[in-house]
Amino acid sequence: MKTLHIVGYKNSGKTTLLERWIGIVKSQCMTVSVLKHHGHGGGIELSSENTDTSRFFKKSADATLVAGGGQAQLLLNDEPPFKTLKELASGNSPDVLLIEGYKSEPGKKVILVRSEDDWETLKELDGIQLVIGKIACNDWPVIENRSDAIQLDRWFADWLKEEEHNETI
Repeated sequence: MKTLHIVGYKNSGKTTLLERWIGIVKSQCMTVSVLKHHGHGGGIELSSENTDTSRFFKKSADATLVAGGGQAQLLLNDEPPFKTLKELASGNSPDVLLIEGYKSEPGKKVILVRSEDDWETLKELDGIQLVIGKIACNDWPVIENRSDAIQLDRWFADWLKEEEHNETI
């Protein structure tokens, strides 16, 4: 399984980039899972408060799993450690695991930078593979324009082909 973190501060383009790259993985007939860190404070917004699942969750069930129609959803009333979350996200043995956030956790990372102030903090992270943003950097590959879909997609497609990124959980 190839694993890659997409990290940056709020509104840096992480989700938009992930959506593009999920599409690339799927276009190559590969499977992909995503683990996202909800870094906005507060609880996660549930889809509907009137479902049985939401009602069980609100009554403090430690875990609620609903399945049907070819889908499944798991709600936990406690945030597990990162390692456990990775195991849950990769339980279906995907070819690729994309992780939005968890910048302090170990792993290969693509860094999205909005400003030099962002870069001052983010350049200290381990595992940097690519930097996206207008910064002065000679240590890693840099794509200055986060809207340059051709360059971004080419980098990702090349990364997908590299063998040394395989990881086991």
